[in-house]
Amino acid sequence: MREVESASARIAERHGNDEFGVSPSRLSDIETKGLVPSIFRLYSLAVVYRCDLREILAWYGVDLSLSAADLQLNLPPKSHFEETLRGLAKVAIPTRLDPSFDPRRSANLSRMVEQWGLVPLAYLANLSQDKYMYGYVGSEDFTMYPLLPPGTFLQVDEARNKVEQALWRSELERPIYFVETRDGYTCCWCSVKGEQIVLHSHPLSPVPVRVLRHPQEAEVIGQVVGIALKLGEWRPVESLPEPKADSKEQITLN
Repeated sequence: MREVESASARIAERHGNDEFGVSPSRLSDIETKGLVPSIFRLYSLAVVYRCDLREILAWYGVDLSLSAADLQLNLPPKSHFEETLRGLAKVAIPTRLDPSFDPRRSANLSRMVEQWGLVPLAYLANLSQDKYMYGYVGSEDFTMYPLLPPGTFLQVDEARNKVEQALWRSELERPIYFVETRDGYTCCWCSVKGEQIVLHSHPLSPVPVRVLRHPQEAEVIGQVVGIALKLGEWRPVESLPEPKADSKEQITLN
């Protein structure tokens, strides 16, 4: 305890602040009486004992790896640079996927993860939580294109697996669901009519609307509540295709 006092005194002297000092009596109170040390003494103790300050904070219930989740509780109204997560420690993300994973098809990534590992990517800390599962729009799945282009990473809330029936003011308000069919997974709008479920594709998508039996042929896994996609990878169309002429009348474009 005397050595801790001497070491912390040198730290306090270097920084010109006596608050960095840890006396034997204060150290005893921390160890035996549950006294919470100040931020200055926490720093000194971390240096003296060669511990990671983040680990010590976690002992007191302050887990910095949860910053990514807590940021969602207080969203600022304007866009901004994010500085909070730059210095965070390692977090758990998938490090190995099932060999059967096919990037051309939409998939349930939660079932594809074979191993979780630690890598310093703080924004992916929530992947290890049970509240959400994660999906992937396959490179050949254009069901919700251009709203959700192929390659989009999906966050799905499994608790919201009931199709909502309502009037929506825009396509951005209408819930998008992650659905498992006999042919695999897909991401789409849905409506239920009796024992049938209608899988609606985006109006600009080449994928036709499908009507399947529910839940025998199509099961709603959950509602898409978050997405991540890359911008700038789609090239503009050089020329639009000629409109198809109706068999009874010609279509004239002004």
